[in-house]
Amino acid sequence: MIEFMLSISLSLFALSIAIVLYRIIRGPSMPDRVIAMDTIGVNLISGIAVISILLKTRAFLEVILIIGILAFISTIALSKFIERGVIVEYKRDR
Repeated sequence: MIEFMLSISLSLFALSIAIVLYRIIRGPSMPDRVIAMDTIGVNLISGIAVISILLKTRAFLEVILIIGILAFISTIALSKFIERGVIVEYKRDR
């Protein structure tokens, strides 16, 4: 019964990722696309956690951490790029 519920949740995560991919492609503005990419990261983390539970292994926990860190950093970088136009600012004292 638990395996059935986990497989249903995995399919719903996949459906959610497909819907959010549509938002990335057809998004009316750049902030909508950034939020959609962050949502894909969250759904990917959740899906990998469900797969880890289904396979009864802890091998994917490091993958979850890496995806979470990369999703956070990419969201911050894209938000800064949208706001200021540059990601890394160099201050020159000359």
